[in-house]
Amino acid sequence: MNPHAYLVDDDEAIRDSLSWLLESRGVACLSYPSAEDFLAVWQPALSGCLLLDIRMDGMSGPELFDALCERGNRLPVIFLTGHGDVPMAVSALKKGAFDFVEKPCNDNELVNRVIEALQLDKDQRAAASGVDSVNTLCNRLTTRERQVMERILAGKLNKVIADELQISMRTVEVHRANLFEKMGVRTAVELAQLLAGKR
Repeated sequence: MNPHAYLVDDDEAIRDSLSWLLESRGVACLSYPSAEDFLAVWQPALSGCLLLDIRMDGMSGPELFDALCERGNRLPVIFLTGHGDVPMAVSALKKGAFDFVEKPCNDNELVNRVIEALQLDKDQRAAASGVDSVNTLCNRLTTRERQVMERILAGKLNKVIADELQISMRTVEVHRANLFEKMGVRTAVELAQLLAGKR
């Protein structure tokens, strides 16, 4: 799915003006009049960021934020807050919100923060995809190949690995060649670098 700024605010005038502002700077925007409406369409595959008003009729912004966190939401969340809502917004930041912006806000600063949140989401998804692909590669290894890999990463020589696993050096070499091929690396150093990225 293409990244969007998802705007949730029960004030139609604010939804209209912010949607226009974001789209004038090239940011695709979808807006929702209530937290319940957004929750009905939310899915883990959504990419972009969420602009969320704190005070709304029905479910509040912080209540939606909590509900999304329970569902594993990864969208960065920017709270839009009135002056009296700052303590609530700070509390949300401590729970992992990306930022809060006090209304009325500087238009350019708000859009800049949205663009930063979109980039963060893109970077996090790319990193997660990399971890997933390394995990997929590791899952293709046999138990013996994993045992050999652990010892290679510990810097042990083939002879030592053979002694520890009570197999021949030739068998270690075969397992080593197979696991290097499956992991798409040519050396122990490349293997260590690949797995360091996973962590």
